[in-house]
Amino acid sequence: MHIKHLGLVPYADAFEAMRLFTQDRNSETEDALWLCQHPAVFTQGLAGKASHVLDAGDIPVVSSNRGGQVTFHGPGQVVAYPLVDLKRAGYFVKEYVYKLEESVIRTLGDFGVVGHRIRSAPGIYVRLRAPHDHAQLPPPTLDEDPFAGLGKISALGIKVSRHCTYHGVALNVAMDLTPFDRINPCGYAGLRTVDLHTIGVDVGLSDVEQTLERYLSQFLGAV
Repeated sequence: MHIKHLGLVPYADAFEAMRLFTQDRNSETEDALWLCQHPAVFTQGLAGKASHVLDAGDIPVVSSNRGGQVTFHGPGQVVAYPLVDLKRAGYFVKEYVYKLEESVIRTLGDFGVVGHRIRSAPGIYVRLRAPHDHAQLPPPTLDEDPFAGLGKISALGIKVSRHCTYHGVALNVAMDLTPFDRINPCGYAGLRTVDLHTIGVDVGLSDVEQTLERYLSQFLGAV
């Protein structure tokens, strides 16, 4: 797996580069992992509803061909774009998503934070009052908010074209979170979004990026 660090790059530029890479690759093309940050931008998924953007203000809204609804990218957030040939790797999309989420969970674990999955809501969540608590989340009842007491710390959205992936996962480290108040994050009104700094973990962005890179390489690189 070829790893590339892009630094701070406009979302539209990264999107177009991923699309072209995937369009032009063949069965012999080496898989890649791109890591970067983006200037402030709202990105809207294929099925995204305009109503989930409450007040974009001066932040651009960019349409994307990934799955999911609207999310926010900005400095202080590690974004990882794995470009993987799933057919060659020998696993399906569901397992691929699991590997992405597990890489984030392991990364958080290295910094003492416990990440959780929520059924039918891709991404990783943390307990707001006890981010270090290892206890499993209780299953919500039918009339209960599944996000009660939780904050979303990592968003996930992918595209698969000819068995090859692009787009990926974002992990919030220490960023301006206020733009999330201008949207329904990932289509969920009132969903709280957090970063590591907010829950009391002060760590350098490069440290988080290197850790996430290591786990993604471990889970996706042996293909």
